Amino acid sequence: MSTSSGGPEESLGAPGNLWPSEPITLEPGESGQQVVLRKIRELSETGHQDPFMVADLDVLANRYQVFRQTLPGICPFYAVKCNSSPWILRVLATLGSGFDCASQGELEQVLGLGVAPSRIIFANPCKATSHIQYAARCGVQLLTFDSEEELTKVAQHHPGARLVLRIQTQDSKSIFSLSAKFGARLEACGRLLTSAKELGLAVVGAAFHVGSNCQTPQSFRQAIADCRRVFEMGRGAGYAMSLLDIGGGFPGAEGSEPMFEEMVREIHAALAQDFPEGTGVEVIAEPGRFFGEPVCTAAVNIIAKKTVLVPGGHRKLIYYFNEGHYGNFRIFLREPVFRTPIVIKEFPSEPPLFPCTLYGPTCDAFDRLFSEEVQLPELDVGDWLIFPSMGAYTCSMSSTFNGFQPATVYYAMSPQLRSLLETGP
Repeated sequence: MSTSSGGPEESLGAPGNLWPSEPITLEPGESGQQVVLRKIRELSETGHQDPFMVADLDVLANRYQVFRQTLPGICPFYAVKCNSSPWILRVLATLGSGFDCASQGELEQVLGLGVAPSRIIFANPCKATSHIQYAARCGVQLLTFDSEEELTKVAQHHPGARLVLRIQTQDSKSIFSLSAKFGARLEACGRLLTSAKELGLAVVGAAFHVGSNCQTPQSFRQAIADCRRVFEMGRGAGYAMSLLDIGGGFPGAEGSEPMFEEMVREIHAALAQDFPEGTGVEVIAEPGRFFGEPVCTAAVNIIAKKTVLVPGGHRKLIYYFNEGHYGNFRIFLREPVFRTPIVIKEFPSEPPLFPCTLYGPTCDAFDRLFSEEVQLPELDVGDWLIFPSMGAYTCSMSSTFNGFQPATVYYAMSPQLRSLLETGP
């Protein structure tokens, strides 16, 4: 694991050796972004200008507490795919979170932290047979499904599973729609429940996902109402269903608090109407971005620059960074909202802005940070830019294409959080 020592390996080490190298200790009132500025100064002084990120684990702990306080009746099962750093998983495990895993690899990682199988949902509706068998061996019982074919596999390889039927939702307004790939249509759910009963399988609840980074909070209201109908179908098939999984879709970037608060209001209203207290239904969720996105701040350096003259005598600038689409910025080209970087450079006065194209370091012309030009001041080779809210689908999607190594991640935490983590998961 990359920590303050700058080592590239991600490992928590052997049992009893949770901290193979020291994380950065946050001073009272110090933020992760301030640590970024400090690291930029340190690296610049030594001539090292490689890309890096700082993960403020206290921000993660705070996000967990906010979720539990605003949605007190809902247990979070963190979506591991969002950011699978062992440090992030360790913090959430210690705080009491459950985990949403999508593969054997994610199951192995979470179980390896000492998390009980009962705190895991294997929430990929289309699983490899060998992964189902692994879940059965390890005692992971909660599995999602959305087809008869998946029921057949589970009946053969994990007959003791507790199944959750995932339904389609209206998520066309979400940044990343999922219903085209996953989820059963409501009119097909009765048949699926009957098939599960005939196979001798236990269906314990219903699930949905309104799409990653949902833009329509009211989508939760309709999806919860649809799940109530599935519960009624379940009773008709002879099931006493007791688990509702409302999935993810919660925004996480700094400044997205109003959208999250609106979602909370919609969820509370929908649950009060369709699954009121006293009905004995357990409600869980699968937040990913909400926990992970604000945790990390990325720092990149300009390694090359070009000036282009366009008709009319105007100048356009092309900047080449030491990190790009094949690193931590892969998600950017799929997001419609531009993320404004913070320029780490002092100017004597307000500088003019120029249209700029931002490229990553590889030889692929597709390696851009944004599909559109952005407005930035004229910068020089060696200048730094930082990007906040970089903890979701960044490290977990980066590669080593063209021989460029993933950015080092420096983890930071307060002494109080460090003391809590030493108590274990």
